[in-house]
Amino acid sequence: MGKLVEVKSEVIANKKKLNCWEFKKCGRQPGGQKTAELGVCPATVAQDLDGAHEGKNAGRACWVVAGSLCGGKIQGTYAKKLLNCWRCEFMNMVKQEEEPRAYGFSHTRLGLERALEKQQAKQASSNTPLPEPGILKI
Repeated sequence: MGKLVEVKSEVIANKKKLNCWEFKKCGRQPGGQKTAELGVCPATVAQDLDGAHEGKNAGRACWVVAGSLCGGKIQGTYAKKLLNCWRCEFMNMVKQEEEPRAYGFSHTRLGLERALEKQQAKQASSNTPLPEPGILKI
């Protein structure tokens, strides 16, 4: 029985964290097949949120970025789109993955920015490199 737990932990530890465009397959990332039609999604290039929930740019925090795609439609402001986001399979997957972790899950931009600041301060004080975006390390 202990062996099964070890194997499961190893699989979880090596699981790649997906960004929204990888999960949703929207094609709005730079160079994606839908950029000519719908434009580049702002979540794919929002460098100020790079590393949030260990994603690339805002790839694991798309719900705080206005103009991201959801349900086949480009969404508006954070306040208008959040209700749709709470029903989103991707956001709920990120929430489930991040809640038990040290910096937890945040559905607000301020919460994400504060978590990133804490993570960067801890990294700077310990000289430990931050985990690569996209790799879950438990």
